[in-house]
Amino acid sequence: MRARAILAAIAGLLCAVTLASAQPYPNHPIKLIVPFAPGGPVDVMARLVAERLSQNLGTVIVDNRPGAGGSIASRFAAAAEPDGYTLLFGSSTTLAAGPALYRNLGYDPIKSFTPVAMISSVPFALVVAPALPVRNVAELVAYAKAHPGKLNYGAPTAALPHLTAEMFKAAAGIDIVHVPYKGAATAITDLLGGQIDLAFEPFSVLLGHIHEGRLRALAVTGATRSAELAEMPTMIESGFAGFTSVSWSGIAAPAGTPADIVAKINAAVNAGIAAPETQARLARMGASPMTGTPADFAALIAAEMPKWAAVVKAAGIKIE
Repeated sequence: MRARAILAAIAGLLCAVTLASAQPYPNHPIKLIVPFAPGGPVDVMARLVAERLSQNLGTVIVDNRPGAGGSIASRFAAAAEPDGYTLLFGSSTTLAAGPALYRNLGYDPIKSFTPVAMISSVPFALVVAPALPVRNVAELVAYAKAHPGKLNYGAPTAALPHLTAEMFKAAAGIDIVHVPYKGAATAITDLLGGQIDLAFEPFSVLLGHIHEGRLRALAVTGATRSAELAEMPTMIESGFAGFTSVSWSGIAAPAGTPADIVAKINAAVNAGIAAPETQARLARMGASPMTGTPADFAALIAAEMPKWAAVVKAAGIKIE
């Protein structure tokens, strides 16, 4: 009798597993892996996406796994079962610049992941301290060339603002000095105080200072002008052809995730991003919504990786 009961229990379990697997995706909560700590701008955006996905697809739980420039979370997501229940909130840092910056990354942005959907992009503004006697990018370049090695810029080492400043430095042929910071907040504080001369930072942390005249914006780094700083030219308009730098984000799944599941998540993300309330909340973060197909996201990653690899190599940036 006992053996018969055990066999019946096993049969029931197998039946339950079979029924669960036959149910349409998703039939249990999805985990969204976020490579940065709770409370930061990436986490805030990821939670907005998780909220929208929960409404359009099914329950999505945010799982923060900060550390090592996002590589800890990215490795974890890459190694997960490719069943659509573990997703990565990827970014230009983890999916484009990371391979050039870190040795033994433990994942390949192209081979380890299936791109699912784009989320948003955040351009930077080039700002200077008001005491610096320049009013546009051309004057800044001329001043830097007249005072080689005298101007400095602040940025967290290996972060996109650092890479953007190095790209500007190379394109302009100027000698400006990097002052490393642990985060944007302290760099901006020192810029306001005149301890450093310039910086590239996201709009969201600069707009108040710019509007109040505490910092002077010279240009924006998107391909087009920003609605928040419509009077500011782009770097391209300022004479730097092809100069763009945006911090973008998107959803990736482990390589091998079935195409029908990828398509379903993509549709849910695009629907969430298209909602007026979502777009309004993104705008308050200084972000522009991005929608498209998984192929569009794959093309973005493929284009950004060599771009930032060239910048890292030219600048000699090394992360131990």
